[in-house]
Amino acid sequence: MIIAGIDYSIRTPAICVFVAKENEAFTFNRCRFYFLTDTKKYADFFLTNIHGERSQDWNCDEERYKSIADWAVDKLVGCDQVALEGYSFGSKGKVFHIAENTGVLKYKIHEMGIPLEIVPPTTIKKFATGKGNADKTIMHKSFVQENGYDLKTTITPDKSVVDNPVSDIVDAYFICKYLHDQLRPDTTS
Repeated sequence: MIIAGIDYSIRTPAICVFVAKENEAFTFNRCRFYFLTDTKKYADFFLTNIHGERSQDWNCDEERYKSIADWAVDKLVGCDQVALEGYSFGSKGKVFHIAENTGVLKYKIHEMGIPLEIVPPTTIKKFATGKGNADKTIMHKSFVQENGYDLKTTITPDKSVVDNPVSDIVDAYFICKYLHDQLRPDTTS
């Protein structure tokens, strides 16, 4: 079984791909993580399973959306199912740009024939922390408690708060884990 969880965005999308045998428990070590970044120092390998890549240059929004979606679907080849975090009702700023960007990805996943589940952000937060309104710091704390890896210290030690790309990787992890639990409700993970 190969599944993926996607925390999709225009600036720092992140994907968690879980490859496992049937009924295998969900673990951080069985996951591969990918994210895009505009920051050179984050375009690197972290731990053994986290890979940051530089975003491609673009001349217009359509090129940008296509390049991000192409990057994402390249990571999804071979997946049996994908979960994507849905839109936040509290989104501010370029909400139409976010929707257009996500629409390109959804279309490409559809064209690949991969089943896609859209999961509300509050569902993922409650699944990860027990609180549907958990912030980035609480999500990261839950991730560290569960896995023993402090991604903030590993990837962004110069930042004083949990921010991109760490928060995106954490979200992608919990989206993928949520999908795993939905597909295997009788399996403890």
